[in-house]
Amino acid sequence: MQKISILLLVTALVFSCASVKQRTRKSIDATLYSSFYDTQFTGFLVLDPIAKDTLYDYNSDKYFTPASNTKIFTLYTALKTLPKHVPALNYTHQNDTLYFEGTGDPSFLHHYLQDSTAYSFLEKSSNLAFSHANFQDTHMGPGWSWDDFAWYYSPERSAFPLFGNTVLIQQTPNFKVSPDYFKDSVVQVQNTWNREKDKNIFYFDTTERDSLEIPFKTETHTVKNILERLFSKSVTLIDKMPQGKKGTLYGIDTDSLYVRLMHESDNFIAEQLLIMASGILTDTLNSENARNHILKNHLKDLPQQPRWVDGSGLSRYNLFTPQSMVYVLNLLYKEVPEERLFSIFPTGGVSGTVESWYGGKEEPYIFAKSGSLSNNYCLSGYLRTRKGKLLIFSFMNNHFRHSSSEVKERMQSIFEAIREGY
Repeated sequence: MQKISILLLVTALVFSCASVKQRTRKSIDATLYSSFYDTQFTGFLVLDPIAKDTLYDYNSDKYFTPASNTKIFTLYTALKTLPKHVPALNYTHQNDTLYFEGTGDPSFLHHYLQDSTAYSFLEKSSNLAFSHANFQDTHMGPGWSWDDFAWYYSPERSAFPLFGNTVLIQQTPNFKVSPDYFKDSVVQVQNTWNREKDKNIFYFDTTERDSLEIPFKTETHTVKNILERLFSKSVTLIDKMPQGKKGTLYGIDTDSLYVRLMHESDNFIAEQLLIMASGILTDTLNSENARNHILKNHLKDLPQQPRWVDGSGLSRYNLFTPQSMVYVLNLLYKEVPEERLFSIFPTGGVSGTVESWYGGKEEPYIFAKSGSLSNNYCLSGYLRTRKGKLLIFSFMNNHFRHSSSEVKERMQSIFEAIREGY
């Protein structure tokens, strides 16, 4: 009699769980099949990685413009190729001269990272010779909007970045320009553009702004001039490094780059991570090398091969599917300890670009990367259910004419239903 009672109880619990899951699916269906989504393109996939069970699938094999969800692939590439500490520069000593070349490290006197490792190293040498021959990439990514050149989120890519390849202009407490080399290139006047398109001439309206960050053009002679101003000594430009073994100077912990990459959605760091990865894999700095390597060697079993053209997601040429996003997120979860992984990813309601959204009432339950371009919003990452189950998801919205807040509100209602239902 007792065995029958236990069996009935177990059966009732199974049916109860099935009923809750069925109600959850119907709730999601009611949202995604509503008229709100009639004129946009949406894909959504939820995976239980432990049970290897697909809990919800809606257009997950279709290609979407991912925006900054592209950075999930960039993060994976960096984690598979870069060492624990950032390779800051390559160098060799010959006679009384220090010869050096860039590795793509974005942290040299970066306005926010403020790493001075390479600066302190170079400062000690009397004679400096800089080679730029290893950079075999374009300064701007394919498909980037031409009129983004003057905005902080679109710095040029380069072999030896300085100050994040941007000029930081601050009005208070005193007028300050960093790097100081550009101080005489700032015109304090209102202008349609923050910078001349093809020149390092900047415009700053002191009546409207306290601070402004503007990308500068990174021609080799500009890098030379900035370095000479920093060190108060001449820097010789050379076509290539001398023959012989090169040493590598290592800088800050790479996790500091990964956190800024994901929390601030830093496009510059994203691009430079792929360039650094290329330098590890080959003798040249070209982000395509890194993308091709990771797709061929680590992601050859992706459900759908992406069109992947940059590290940041600034380009609308990028095309990824929710299935491929979830595939890489699953690899990350298997290969990176959870505590470290969730510290790198923004936390819903707490940090990064999801600080104002997807917050749990008692505790955080969303750890994910957002991606935004005009008329596009994507979110991919991890969801912790009320029962403690860890799920992986990718939710991609393209070509909507609603406000992004309306899109996020519906996404949030779906996430909350999943949190309660699974």
